[in-house]
Amino acid sequence: MYRSTMPAQKTAKDAPPDFELAMRDLEELVERLERGDLPLEESLAAFERGVMLTRACQTALKEAEQKVEILLKKAGEPAVEAFAPEDIKNG
Repeated sequence: MYRSTMPAQKTAKDAPPDFELAMRDLEELVERLERGDLPLEESLAAFERGVMLTRACQTALKEAEQKVEILLKKAGEPAVEAFAPEDIKNG
């Protein structure tokens, strides 16, 4: 019997969304919810999807930040410094 050595593919529903796609979808959801013309059940479903997209975006950003830190450490650069808005000087 022949067995495939390739891993089972995830369905689109199982795969985490691409960051840019997730952000676009999140923006569209917010616009729809702000209009206020969705029935309650659809609003709740949209809100639930928005929470999932927000978490996916936060995870993607955190992973990117960790990769940058690792690359900087390997390159011998100083570690990432915390940023505070008051650090910006007005011109």
